Amino acid sequence: MDIETRIKRRQRHDGEPRLVQDYESLSPVTHIDEPADRGPLLEQLLDHLDPVFDGQLPANAYLYGQSGVGKSAVVTALFSHLNKLPTESQAIIHTATRAPNTSPSFVYLDTRLTTSEFAFYHAVLDALVEESVPEHGIGTETLRARLHDELDGSRIGVVVAVDHVGEPRSAAESDLVDLFAGLPSNVSWLAVGRTRPAETELAAYTAESIRVDPYQQQMLVDVLMTRGSIGLAQQALEHDLASEIAAWANGNAHDALAALLIATHHAERAGRTELTRADVRAAIEEIPIPCVSLGIVLALPANRRAVLRELVDLDEEDRSSVTTTTAAIGGSENVDLSPGTVKRFLYEMAEAGVVERVQAATRGGQGRPPSRVEPRFPPTVFRRLYDLG
Repeated sequence: MDIETRIKRRQRHDGEPRLVQDYESLSPVTHIDEPADRGPLLEQLLDHLDPVFDGQLPANAYLYGQSGVGKSAVVTALFSHLNKLPTESQAIIHTATRAPNTSPSFVYLDTRLTTSEFAFYHAVLDALVEESVPEHGIGTETLRARLHDELDGSRIGVVVAVDHVGEPRSAAESDLVDLFAGLPSNVSWLAVGRTRPAETELAAYTAESIRVDPYQQQMLVDVLMTRGSIGLAQQALEHDLASEIAAWANGNAHDALAALLIATHHAERAGRTELTRADVRAAIEEIPIPCVSLGIVLALPANRRAVLRELVDLDEEDRSSVTTTTAAIGGSENVDLSPGTVKRFLYEMAEAGVVERVQAATRGGQGRPPSRVEPRFPPTVFRRLYDLG
């Protein structure tokens, strides 16, 4: 933890002790600059990327592992640091005259957000050039031509991390292969996903596959204590409570951090400045198993997220069937959608696994029993992250 963070934790704007110092650091979708206890994985990635330190491109690679094992956290942090290499190398190695960059550029893409050809080219180009690339009034062909010009003028090229490949709403694997095939040869990529190499099309185009195992329990405790030390008041999170969360989460940092945020919410509402075992157990009870990643939920289009925001505030009666849920959401002043559109969105999100249609145990008459809609993510965390904007 740096000095600035330590000072901020001690600041009091109203003279009263505060439990939460920084909500963002407690979020399961936030990645910090120095991921806790992932040194061996960082070394594996650096071994693969070792050619960049000699001014060369590495081969394509595929990084894979279950949800919540720290893949995105490590890749985003590593690429952020590697992007500083060109300037640092020039300053250290070339002292007399100005020299060209001595390492590739590094670009991180989230395929949950870059699902089209236009979005892909825009994201890569925008990361490579200093000026802002327009999002409107420019065609895909123009973007591709500009990207080719930029890459053709590069002596070494670029390494692109493409995260969350193979997910239902992400860019298709075959489309990614075609997009990279259409770029100059001075581009290599690191694909990041959950699917085993034998089950993904991308593995056929990579020289190496790197597996990420789930966090061991003590490692996950360290993650929770690190986040808690940044986001909470001093001594708000006891080690034994972090251990209880870690044991329940079974190696999944996403679920562990979600539980920490929910427990914090309960403690904050009660006006306490430390978490209790009751807070932790209430948090664990709220999280569905399996739990869909909040990153997937927050990457949905704004109108779908608005529907979900209304869904998580509905009482049990309004969620008794898809029909009553549709009527309740469609009648909200916060959702400017027709009932038919709301119902279509609910069905789409059920297909994607974001929500689940749960059939009633009994039926009150003839015909098929009604089904209700249940979120496959913790409502408290989504509500908090959505409202924070």
